[in-house]
Amino acid sequence: MLTSFMEGLLCCLTSKSTNIVVPVETSESADGYEFVEVKPGRILRVRHILPDRSVVEEPTGQGGSVSCKRKITVYRNGQLFIENLGDRASAELKTCQNGQTEPNSTVEVEQTDCGNSSPPVGIPETRSDSVTAGNYKTSETGTGGDAPTAGETDQSQQPRKRRRKPRRTVVIDCERKISACKGTHSDVALFFIHGVGGSLDIWGSQLDFFSRLGYEVIAPDLAGHGASSAPQIAAAYTFYALAEDMKLIFNRYARKRNILIGHSYGVSFCTFLAHEYPEQIHKMVMINGGGPTALEPSLCSIFNLPTCVLHCLSPLLAWSFLKAGFAQQGAKEKQLLKENNAFNVSSFVLRAMMSGQYWPEGDEVYHAELTVPTLLVHGMHDKFVPVEEDQRMAEILIMAFLKVLEDGSHMVMMECPEAVNTLLHEFFLWEPTTPPPAKKESKTRPETAKTQSDNTKATSEPAKVRPATARETPSNGDAKEMPDSTTKK
Repeated sequence: MLTSFMEGLLCCLTSKSTNIVVPVETSESADGYEFVEVKPGRILRVRHILPDRSVVEEPTGQGGSVSCKRKITVYRNGQLFIENLGDRASAELKTCQNGQTEPNSTVEVEQTDCGNSSPPVGIPETRSDSVTAGNYKTSETGTGGDAPTAGETDQSQQPRKRRRKPRRTVVIDCERKISACKGTHSDVALFFIHGVGGSLDIWGSQLDFFSRLGYEVIAPDLAGHGASSAPQIAAAYTFYALAEDMKLIFNRYARKRNILIGHSYGVSFCTFLAHEYPEQIHKMVMINGGGPTALEPSLCSIFNLPTCVLHCLSPLLAWSFLKAGFAQQGAKEKQLLKENNAFNVSSFVLRAMMSGQYWPEGDEVYHAELTVPTLLVHGMHDKFVPVEEDQRMAEILIMAFLKVLEDGSHMVMMECPEAVNTLLHEFFLWEPTTPPPAKKESKTRPETAKTQSDNTKATSEPAKVRPATARETPSNGDAKEMPDSTTKK
Protein backbone atom coordinates (compact mmCIF):
# COMPACT_ATOMS: atom_id res chain seq x y z
CA MET A 1 0.00 0.00 0.00
CA LEU A 2 2.86 2.39 0.84
CA THR A 3 4.57 1.58 -2.46
CA SER A 4 1.37 2.29 -4.33
CA PHE A 5 0.98 5.62 -2.53
CA MET A 6 4.52 6.68 -3.40
CA GLU A 7 4.03 5.73 -7.04
CA GLY A 8 0.80 7.73 -7.12
CA LEU A 9 2.53 10.75 -5.61
CA LEU A 10 5.27 10.47 -8.24
CA CYS A 11 2.56 10.29 -10.88
CA CYS A 12 1.02 13.55 -9.65
CA LEU A 13 4.38 15.34 -9.61
CA THR A 14 5.51 14.20 -13.06
CA SER A 15 2.02 14.10 -14.68
CA LYS A 16 2.85 10.70 -16.12
CA SER A 17 1.26 7.34 -15.56
CA THR A 18 3.44 4.92 -13.64
CA ASN A 19 2.13 1.68 -15.11
CA ILE A 20 1.81 1.71 -18.87
CA VAL A 21 0.73 -1.45 -20.61
CA VAL A 22 2.72 -2.23 -23.75
CA PRO A 23 2.92 -5.38 -25.87
CA VAL A 24 5.11 -7.87 -24.08
CA GLU A 25 7.73 -9.93 -25.81
CA THR A 26 6.68 -13.54 -25.46
CA SER A 27 7.25 -16.79 -27.26
CA GLU A 28 3.52 -17.55 -27.31
CA SER A 29 3.02 -16.63 -30.95
CA ALA A 30 3.63 -20.24 -31.88
CA ASP A 31 0.86 -21.33 -29.51
CA GLY A 32 -1.89 -19.45 -31.27
CA TYR A 33 -1.10 -15.87 -30.18
CA GLU A 34 -0.91 -13.20 -32.85
CA PHE A 35 -0.32 -9.46 -32.80
CA VAL A 36 -2.60 -7.60 -35.21
CA GLU A 37 -2.02 -3.95 -36.08
CA VAL A 38 -5.54 -2.60 -36.48
CA LYS A 39 -4.24 0.95 -36.99
CA PRO A 40 -0.77 2.45 -37.22
CA GLY A 41 0.71 2.05 -33.76
CA ARG A 42 -2.43 0.33 -32.40
CA ILE A 43 -1.62 -3.33 -31.87
CA LEU A 44 -3.93 -5.95 -30.38
CA ARG A 45 -2.99 -9.35 -29.11
CA VAL A 46 -5.28 -12.07 -30.46
CA ARG A 47 -5.40 -15.71 -29.56
CA HIS A 48 -6.43 -17.66 -32.64
CA ILE A 49 -6.68 -21.43 -32.37
CA LEU A 50 -7.41 -23.37 -35.53
CA PRO A 51 -7.42 -27.00 -34.43
CA ASP A 52 -6.40 -29.89 -36.60
CA ARG A 53 -9.70 -31.62 -37.19
CA SER A 54 -9.44 -35.35 -37.76
CA VAL A 55 -12.97 -35.36 -39.14
CA VAL A 56 -14.41 -32.49 -41.14
CA GLU A 57 -18.13 -32.48 -41.80
CA GLU A 58 -19.90 -30.30 -44.26
CA PRO A 59 -23.07 -28.66 -42.96
CA THR A 60 -26.06 -30.69 -44.05
CA GLY A 61 -28.17 -27.61 -44.53
CA GLN A 62 -30.78 -28.94 -42.17
CA GLY A 63 -32.10 -26.96 -39.27
CA GLY A 64 -35.13 -24.90 -38.51
CA SER A 65 -36.49 -21.61 -39.69
CA VAL A 66 -37.90 -19.01 -37.34
CA SER A 67 -40.21 -16.27 -38.53
CA CYS A 68 -39.01 -12.98 -37.00
CA LYS A 69 -41.93 -10.59 -37.26
CA ARG A 70 -42.48 -7.69 -34.91
CA LYS A 71 -43.60 -4.11 -34.94
CA ILE A 72 -41.76 -1.59 -32.77
CA THR A 73 -43.47 1.72 -32.07
CA VAL A 74 -41.84 4.57 -30.17
CA TYR A 75 -44.02 7.41 -28.92
CA ARG A 76 -43.03 10.93 -28.05
CA ASN A 77 -43.41 10.39 -24.31
CA GLY A 78 -40.75 7.68 -24.38
CA GLN A 79 -43.05 4.66 -24.36
CA LEU A 80 -42.05 1.71 -26.49
CA PHE A 81 -44.58 -0.81 -27.81
CA ILE A 82 -43.30 -4.11 -29.17
CA GLU A 83 -45.84 -6.28 -30.94
CA ASN A 84 -44.59 -9.79 -31.73
CA LEU A 85 -46.31 -10.99 -34.89
CA GLY A 86 -44.37 -14.18 -35.58
CA ASP A 87 -45.88 -17.47 -34.49
CA ARG A 88 -42.72 -19.58 -34.21
CA ALA A 89 -40.42 -17.22 -32.33
CA SER A 90 -43.06 -16.01 -29.91
CA ALA A 91 -44.54 -19.45 -29.23
CA GLU A 92 -41.18 -21.05 -28.51
CA LEU A 93 -39.21 -18.36 -26.77
CA LYS A 94 -41.46 -15.59 -25.47
CA THR A 95 -42.99 -16.19 -22.06
CA CYS A 96 -45.54 -14.00 -20.35
CA GLN A 97 -45.45 -13.05 -16.69
CA ASN A 98 -47.77 -15.91 -15.75
CA GLY A 99 -45.44 -18.42 -17.40
CA GLN A 100 -47.67 -19.18 -20.36
CA THR A 101 -46.54 -18.71 -23.92
CA GLU A 102 -48.33 -16.22 -26.06
CA PRO A 103 -47.95 -16.43 -29.85
CA ASN A 104 -48.90 -12.85 -30.63
CA SER A 105 -48.19 -10.47 -27.79
CA THR A 106 -47.72 -6.78 -27.32
CA VAL A 107 -45.10 -5.60 -24.85
CA GLU A 108 -45.38 -2.16 -23.36
CA VAL A 109 -42.05 -0.68 -22.31
CA GLU A 110 -41.33 2.58 -20.54
CA GLN A 111 -37.98 3.72 -21.86
CA THR A 112 -37.34 6.18 -19.08
CA ASP A 113 -37.37 3.39 -16.48
CA CYS A 114 -35.49 0.56 -18.05
CA GLY A 115 -34.28 -1.72 -15.33
CA ASN A 116 -36.43 -1.92 -12.26
CA SER A 117 -39.65 -3.68 -13.23
CA SER A 118 -40.65 -6.07 -15.96
CA PRO A 119 -42.94 -4.61 -18.60
CA PRO A 120 -46.57 -5.68 -18.71
CA VAL A 121 -47.61 -7.93 -21.53
CA GLY A 122 -50.87 -7.14 -23.27
CA ILE A 123 -52.43 -4.64 -25.58
CA PRO A 124 -52.15 -1.26 -23.86
CA GLU A 125 -55.00 1.19 -23.71
CA THR A 126 -54.44 4.64 -25.11
CA ARG A 127 -54.60 7.41 -22.58
CA SER A 128 -56.91 10.37 -23.16
CA ASP A 129 -55.61 13.81 -22.46
CA SER A 130 -58.14 15.80 -24.48
CA VAL A 131 -60.93 16.34 -21.95
CA THR A 132 -60.55 20.10 -21.97
CA ALA A 133 -60.37 20.28 -25.74
CA GLY A 134 -63.56 18.24 -26.06
CA ASN A 135 -65.54 20.52 -23.76
CA TYR A 136 -64.25 23.57 -25.53
CA LYS A 137 -65.35 22.21 -28.88
CA THR A 138 -68.84 21.49 -27.58
CA SER A 139 -69.31 25.03 -26.31
CA GLU A 140 -68.37 26.38 -29.71
CA THR A 141 -70.78 24.20 -31.64
CA GLY A 142 -73.80 25.33 -29.60
CA THR A 143 -76.08 27.54 -31.75
CA GLY A 144 -76.99 30.91 -30.28
CA GLY A 145 -77.37 30.54 -26.54
CA ASP A 146 -79.49 27.41 -26.63
CA ALA A 147 -78.64 24.73 -24.15
CA PRO A 148 -77.58 21.43 -25.66
CA THR A 149 -79.79 18.37 -25.37
CA ALA A 150 -79.25 15.65 -22.79
CA GLY A 151 -77.65 13.31 -25.31
CA GLU A 152 -75.27 15.98 -26.48
CA THR A 153 -74.36 16.83 -22.90
CA ASP A 154 -73.49 13.22 -22.08
CA GLN A 155 -71.45 12.92 -25.25
CA SER A 156 -69.59 16.14 -24.61
CA GLN A 157 -68.70 15.17 -21.06
CA GLN A 158 -67.08 11.95 -22.19
CA PRO A 159 -63.35 12.36 -22.90
CA ARG A 160 -62.40 11.82 -26.49
CA LYS A 161 -59.77 9.17 -27.16
CA ARG A 162 -57.20 10.34 -29.62
CA ARG A 163 -54.68 8.02 -31.13
CA ARG A 164 -51.20 9.15 -30.30
CA LYS A 165 -48.93 9.71 -33.21
CA PRO A 166 -45.78 7.59 -33.00
CA ARG A 167 -42.43 9.24 -33.25
CA ARG A 168 -40.89 6.22 -34.92
CA THR A 169 -42.11 2.87 -36.20
CA VAL A 170 -39.91 -0.08 -37.13
CA VAL A 171 -41.29 -3.22 -38.76
CA ILE A 172 -39.18 -6.39 -38.84
CA ASP A 173 -40.23 -9.20 -41.15
CA CYS A 174 -37.66 -11.84 -41.97
CA GLU A 175 -37.17 -15.58 -41.96
CA ARG A 176 -34.07 -16.71 -40.07
CA LYS A 177 -32.59 -20.15 -40.58
CA ILE A 178 -30.86 -21.61 -37.54
CA SER A 179 -28.81 -24.77 -37.56
CA ALA A 180 -26.53 -26.66 -35.21
CA CYS A 181 -22.90 -25.51 -35.09
CA LYS A 182 -20.57 -28.42 -34.50
CA GLY A 183 -16.85 -28.42 -33.93
CA THR A 184 -16.41 -30.52 -37.05
CA HIS A 185 -17.94 -27.79 -39.23
CA SER A 186 -15.28 -25.74 -40.94
CA ASP A 187 -17.57 -22.74 -41.47
CA VAL A 188 -18.02 -21.99 -37.75
CA ALA A 189 -15.92 -19.54 -35.71
CA LEU A 190 -16.27 -18.50 -32.07
CA PHE A 191 -15.37 -14.96 -30.98
CA PHE A 192 -14.77 -14.21 -27.27
CA ILE A 193 -14.74 -10.54 -26.15
CA HIS A 194 -13.91 -9.54 -22.57
CA GLY A 195 -14.93 -6.45 -20.61
CA VAL A 196 -13.28 -3.63 -18.69
CA GLY A 197 -10.18 -4.66 -16.80
CA GLY A 198 -10.07 -8.16 -18.24
CA SER A 199 -8.06 -9.88 -20.91
CA LEU A 200 -8.38 -12.83 -23.23
CA ASP A 201 -6.92 -14.98 -20.44
CA ILE A 202 -10.24 -14.95 -18.56
CA TRP A 203 -11.57 -17.21 -21.34
CA GLY A 204 -8.85 -19.81 -20.77
CA SER A 205 -11.22 -22.63 -19.78
CA GLN A 206 -13.58 -21.90 -22.67
CA LEU A 207 -10.85 -21.57 -25.29
CA ASP A 208 -9.25 -24.87 -24.28
CA PHE A 209 -12.59 -26.69 -24.05
CA PHE A 210 -13.99 -25.65 -27.43
CA SER A 211 -10.69 -25.93 -29.28
CA ARG A 212 -10.46 -29.55 -28.12
CA LEU A 213 -13.92 -30.10 -29.59
CA GLY A 214 -12.67 -28.85 -32.94
CA TYR A 215 -14.01 -25.28 -32.90
CA GLU A 216 -12.02 -22.40 -34.29
CA VAL A 217 -11.74 -19.80 -31.51
CA ILE A 218 -10.69 -16.14 -31.62
CA ALA A 219 -10.17 -14.01 -28.50
CA PRO A 220 -8.65 -10.49 -28.67
CA ASP A 221 -7.25 -8.25 -25.97
CA LEU A 222 -8.93 -4.85 -25.99
CA ALA A 223 -6.66 -1.85 -26.34
CA GLY A 224 -4.83 -1.20 -23.09
CA HIS A 225 -5.64 -4.66 -21.76
CA GLY A 226 -3.56 -7.80 -21.55
CA ALA A 227 -0.66 -7.60 -23.97
CA SER A 228 -2.24 -5.11 -26.40
CA SER A 229 -0.77 -1.66 -26.84
CA ALA A 230 -2.00 1.14 -24.57
CA PRO A 231 -2.15 4.54 -26.30
CA GLN A 232 -1.77 7.44 -23.90
CA ILE A 233 -4.78 9.33 -25.20
CA ALA A 234 -8.27 9.04 -23.77
CA ALA A 235 -9.93 9.11 -27.18
CA ALA A 236 -8.40 5.71 -27.94
CA TYR A 237 -10.70 4.05 -25.40
CA THR A 238 -14.12 5.35 -26.39
CA PHE A 239 -16.79 2.87 -27.32
CA TYR A 240 -16.60 3.76 -31.00
CA ALA A 241 -12.81 3.38 -31.11
CA LEU A 242 -12.95 -0.04 -29.48
CA ALA A 243 -15.92 -1.10 -31.61
CA GLU A 244 -13.96 -0.23 -34.73
CA ASP A 245 -11.14 -2.47 -33.49
CA MET A 246 -13.59 -5.34 -33.05
CA LYS A 247 -14.95 -4.81 -36.56
CA LEU A 248 -11.45 -5.16 -38.00
CA ILE A 249 -10.77 -8.27 -35.95
CA PHE A 250 -14.11 -9.77 -36.98
CA ASN A 251 -13.55 -9.11 -40.67
CA ARG A 252 -10.11 -10.69 -40.43
CA TYR A 253 -11.21 -14.00 -38.89
CA ALA A 254 -14.92 -14.32 -39.72
CA ARG A 255 -16.36 -17.45 -41.29
CA LYS A 256 -19.76 -18.13 -42.79
CA ARG A 257 -21.41 -18.87 -39.43
CA ASN A 258 -20.00 -16.89 -36.51
CA ILE A 259 -20.92 -17.03 -32.84
CA LEU A 260 -20.17 -14.09 -30.54
CA ILE A 261 -19.57 -14.56 -26.81
CA GLY A 262 -19.26 -11.41 -24.73
CA HIS A 263 -18.78 -10.67 -21.05
CA SER A 264 -19.90 -7.49 -19.27
CA TYR A 265 -18.80 -4.51 -21.40
CA GLY A 266 -17.85 -6.93 -24.17
CA VAL A 267 -21.56 -7.69 -24.64
CA SER A 268 -22.02 -4.19 -26.07
CA PHE A 269 -19.45 -4.91 -28.77
CA CYS A 270 -21.17 -8.21 -29.58
CA THR A 271 -24.48 -6.38 -29.94
CA PHE A 272 -22.81 -3.81 -32.18
CA LEU A 273 -21.37 -6.51 -34.44
CA ALA A 274 -24.68 -8.39 -34.57
CA HIS A 275 -26.38 -5.21 -35.71
CA GLU A 276 -23.69 -4.49 -38.30
CA TYR A 277 -23.45 -8.04 -39.70
CA PRO A 278 -26.85 -9.71 -39.17
CA GLU A 279 -26.28 -12.28 -41.91
CA GLN A 280 -22.89 -13.40 -40.63
CA ILE A 281 -23.73 -13.64 -36.93
CA HIS A 282 -25.44 -16.98 -36.43
CA LYS A 283 -25.79 -16.96 -32.63
CA MET A 284 -24.76 -14.80 -29.69
CA VAL A 285 -24.05 -15.30 -25.98
CA MET A 286 -24.31 -12.55 -23.35
CA ILE A 287 -22.66 -13.24 -20.00
CA ASN A 288 -23.66 -10.75 -17.29
CA GLY A 289 -24.12 -8.06 -19.90
CA GLY A 290 -26.83 -5.98 -18.25
CA GLY A 291 -29.97 -4.42 -19.63
CA PRO A 292 -30.72 -3.04 -23.11
CA THR A 293 -29.87 0.53 -22.26
CA ALA A 294 -27.84 3.20 -24.01
CA LEU A 295 -24.38 3.69 -22.55
CA GLU A 296 -23.60 6.93 -20.80
CA PRO A 297 -20.73 7.57 -18.37
CA SER A 298 -21.64 8.45 -14.83
CA LEU A 299 -20.75 11.94 -13.66
CA CYS A 300 -20.50 10.92 -10.00
CA SER A 301 -18.11 8.02 -10.25
CA ILE A 302 -14.90 7.20 -8.48
CA PHE A 303 -13.30 6.71 -11.89
CA ASN A 304 -13.60 10.42 -12.57
CA LEU A 305 -10.87 11.07 -10.02
CA PRO A 306 -7.40 11.96 -11.32
CA THR A 307 -5.27 9.11 -12.54
CA CYS A 308 -2.75 9.46 -9.72
CA VAL A 309 -5.51 9.22 -7.12
CA LEU A 310 -6.89 6.10 -8.80
CA HIS A 311 -3.44 4.61 -8.76
CA CYS A 312 -3.22 5.18 -5.02
CA LEU A 313 -6.60 3.50 -4.64
CA SER A 314 -5.72 0.57 -6.90
CA PRO A 315 -5.36 -1.96 -4.02
CA LEU A 316 -8.76 -0.92 -2.72
CA LEU A 317 -10.28 -1.18 -6.20
CA ALA A 318 -8.81 -4.63 -6.69
CA TRP A 319 -10.24 -5.75 -3.35
CA SER A 320 -13.65 -4.31 -4.28
CA PHE A 321 -13.59 -6.12 -7.61
CA LEU A 322 -12.76 -9.41 -5.87
CA LYS A 323 -15.59 -8.82 -3.40
CA ALA A 324 -18.21 -7.99 -6.04
CA GLY A 325 -17.00 -10.15 -8.91
CA PHE A 326 -16.81 -13.52 -7.15
CA ALA A 327 -19.34 -15.37 -5.06
CA GLN A 328 -16.56 -16.48 -2.72
CA GLN A 329 -13.43 -14.52 -1.85
CA GLY A 330 -10.81 -17.09 -1.01
CA ALA A 331 -7.31 -17.99 -2.05
CA LYS A 332 -8.66 -19.77 -5.12
CA GLU A 333 -10.37 -16.64 -6.42
CA LYS A 334 -7.31 -14.49 -5.79
CA GLN A 335 -5.21 -16.98 -7.71
CA LEU A 336 -7.72 -16.90 -10.60
CA LEU A 337 -7.42 -13.12 -10.79
CA LYS A 338 -3.64 -13.32 -10.82
CA GLU A 339 -3.34 -16.16 -13.31
CA ASN A 340 -5.97 -14.88 -15.74
CA ASN A 341 -4.70 -11.30 -15.71
CA ALA A 342 -8.10 -9.93 -14.69
CA PHE A 343 -8.46 -6.37 -13.44
CA ASN A 344 -4.83 -5.69 -14.15
CA VAL A 345 -4.79 -2.47 -16.18
CA SER A 346 -3.23 0.91 -15.64
CA SER A 347 -5.15 3.62 -13.83
CA PHE A 348 -5.14 5.77 -16.95
CA VAL A 349 -6.67 3.02 -19.08
CA LEU A 350 -9.26 2.21 -16.42
CA ARG A 351 -10.31 5.85 -16.13
CA ALA A 352 -10.45 6.30 -19.91
CA MET A 353 -12.46 3.11 -20.38
CA MET A 354 -15.09 4.08 -17.82
CA SER A 355 -15.44 7.65 -19.07
CA GLY A 356 -15.54 6.54 -22.71
CA GLN A 357 -18.65 4.37 -22.37
CA TYR A 358 -20.87 6.65 -24.42
CA TRP A 359 -23.17 4.86 -26.88
CA PRO A 360 -26.56 6.59 -27.21
CA GLU A 361 -27.63 4.41 -30.15
CA GLY A 362 -27.62 1.23 -28.05
CA ASP A 363 -31.07 1.75 -26.54
CA GLU A 364 -34.00 -0.65 -26.27
CA VAL A 365 -35.09 -0.08 -29.87
CA TYR A 366 -31.58 -0.98 -31.05
CA HIS A 367 -31.70 -4.26 -29.14
CA ALA A 368 -35.30 -5.00 -30.15
CA GLU A 369 -34.27 -4.91 -33.80
CA LEU A 370 -31.85 -7.84 -33.35
CA THR A 371 -33.02 -11.15 -34.78
CA VAL A 372 -30.03 -13.31 -33.82
CA PRO A 373 -30.74 -16.13 -31.30
CA THR A 374 -29.20 -15.16 -27.98
CA LEU A 375 -28.28 -17.04 -24.83
CA LEU A 376 -28.06 -14.97 -21.65
CA VAL A 377 -25.98 -16.39 -18.78
CA HIS A 378 -26.21 -14.70 -15.40
CA GLY A 379 -24.46 -15.37 -12.11
CA MET A 380 -26.91 -15.14 -9.23
CA HIS A 381 -24.42 -13.46 -6.87
CA ASP A 382 -23.36 -10.76 -9.36
CA LYS A 383 -23.21 -7.39 -7.58
CA PHE A 384 -22.31 -5.44 -10.72
CA VAL A 385 -25.28 -6.51 -12.85
CA PRO A 386 -28.62 -7.29 -11.17
CA VAL A 387 -30.57 -10.22 -12.54
CA GLU A 388 -33.46 -7.87 -13.36
CA GLU A 389 -31.35 -6.25 -16.08
CA ASP A 390 -30.73 -9.55 -17.83
CA GLN A 391 -34.41 -10.37 -17.48
CA ARG A 392 -35.24 -7.09 -19.16
CA MET A 393 -32.82 -7.95 -21.96
CA ALA A 394 -34.53 -11.32 -22.46
CA GLU A 395 -37.89 -9.57 -22.76
CA ILE A 396 -36.69 -7.07 -25.34
CA LEU A 397 -34.88 -9.54 -27.62
CA ILE A 398 -37.01 -11.44 -30.08
CA MET A 399 -35.21 -14.77 -29.46
CA ALA A 400 -33.53 -15.15 -26.07
CA PHE A 401 -32.86 -17.85 -23.48
CA LEU A 402 -31.96 -16.77 -19.93
CA LYS A 403 -29.97 -19.19 -17.76
CA VAL A 404 -29.12 -18.28 -14.16
CA LEU A 405 -26.29 -20.08 -12.36
CA GLU A 406 -26.78 -20.06 -8.60
CA ASP A 407 -23.11 -20.66 -7.75
CA GLY A 408 -21.71 -17.92 -9.98
CA SER A 409 -21.15 -14.19 -9.82
CA HIS A 410 -19.85 -11.62 -12.29
CA MET A 411 -16.88 -13.78 -13.33
CA VAL A 412 -19.06 -16.86 -13.73
CA MET A 413 -17.03 -18.30 -16.62
CA MET A 414 -14.03 -18.49 -14.25
CA GLU A 415 -15.98 -19.65 -11.20
CA CYS A 416 -18.12 -22.31 -12.91
CA PRO A 417 -16.25 -23.21 -16.12
CA GLU A 418 -17.84 -26.65 -16.51
CA ALA A 419 -21.40 -25.35 -16.19
CA VAL A 420 -20.76 -22.44 -18.55
CA ASN A 421 -19.07 -24.65 -21.13
CA THR A 422 -21.99 -27.07 -21.04
CA LEU A 423 -24.55 -24.29 -21.50
CA LEU A 424 -22.62 -22.77 -24.38
CA HIS A 425 -22.10 -26.09 -26.13
CA GLU A 426 -25.77 -27.03 -25.86
CA PHE A 427 -26.71 -23.66 -27.29
CA PHE A 428 -24.27 -24.04 -30.18
CA LEU A 429 -25.86 -27.38 -31.06
CA TRP A 430 -29.42 -26.12 -30.65
CA GLU A 431 -31.66 -25.70 -33.63
CA PRO A 432 -35.42 -25.09 -33.70
CA THR A 433 -37.66 -27.99 -34.51
CA THR A 434 -39.18 -27.87 -37.95
CA PRO A 435 -42.86 -28.86 -38.07
CA PRO A 436 -43.74 -31.69 -40.48
CA PRO A 437 -44.98 -30.53 -43.87
CA ALA A 438 -48.73 -30.31 -44.29
CA LYS A 439 -50.33 -33.25 -46.04
CA LYS A 440 -51.87 -32.73 -49.46
CA GLU A 441 -55.05 -34.68 -48.64
CA SER A 442 -56.94 -31.45 -48.08
CA LYS A 443 -57.00 -30.78 -51.82
CA THR A 444 -58.03 -34.30 -52.93
CA ARG A 445 -60.67 -34.95 -50.31
CA PRO A 446 -63.23 -32.45 -51.67
CA GLU A 447 -62.91 -33.94 -55.16
CA THR A 448 -63.37 -37.48 -53.83
CA ALA A 449 -66.31 -36.36 -51.78
CA LYS A 450 -67.80 -34.68 -54.81
CA THR A 451 -67.41 -37.83 -56.89
CA GLN A 452 -68.99 -39.93 -54.20
CA SER A 453 -71.90 -37.52 -53.93
CA ASP A 454 -72.42 -37.66 -57.69
CA ASN A 455 -72.49 -41.46 -57.59
CA THR A 456 -74.90 -41.45 -54.69
CA LYS A 457 -77.08 -38.93 -56.44
CA ALA A 458 -77.13 -41.03 -59.60
CA THR A 459 -78.14 -44.19 -57.74
CA SER A 460 -80.69 -42.47 -55.53
CA GLU A 461 -82.61 -40.92 -58.46
CA PRO A 462 -83.56 -43.80 -60.85
CA ALA A 463 -86.73 -42.03 -61.92
CA LYS A 464 -84.79 -39.48 -63.92
CA VAL A 465 -82.89 -42.15 -65.83
CA ARG A 466 -85.81 -44.40 -66.74
CA PRO A 467 -87.88 -41.74 -68.54
CA ALA A 468 -84.94 -41.21 -70.86
CA THR A 469 -85.04 -44.91 -71.72
CA ALA A 470 -88.79 -44.70 -72.21
CA ARG A 471 -88.37 -41.90 -74.73
CA GLU A 472 -86.10 -44.04 -76.84
CA THR A 473 -88.65 -46.86 -76.94
CA PRO A 474 -91.15 -45.16 -79.26
CA SER A 475 -88.45 -44.56 -81.76
CA ASN A 476 -88.03 -48.32 -82.06
CA GLY A 477 -91.73 -48.82 -82.73
CA ASP A 478 -92.76 -50.48 -79.42
CA ALA A 479 -95.10 -48.09 -77.57
CA LYS A 480 -96.40 -50.54 -74.99
CA GLU A 481 -93.20 -50.82 -72.99
CA MET A 482 -93.43 -47.35 -71.49
CA PRO A 483 -96.33 -47.94 -69.02
CA ASP A 484 -94.91 -51.36 -68.07
CA SER A 485 -91.54 -49.84 -67.26
CA THR A 486 -92.97 -47.02 -65.25
CA THR A 487 -95.30 -49.17 -63.11
CA LYS A 488 -92.81 -51.93 -62.45
CA LYS A 489 -91.17 -51.80 -59.07
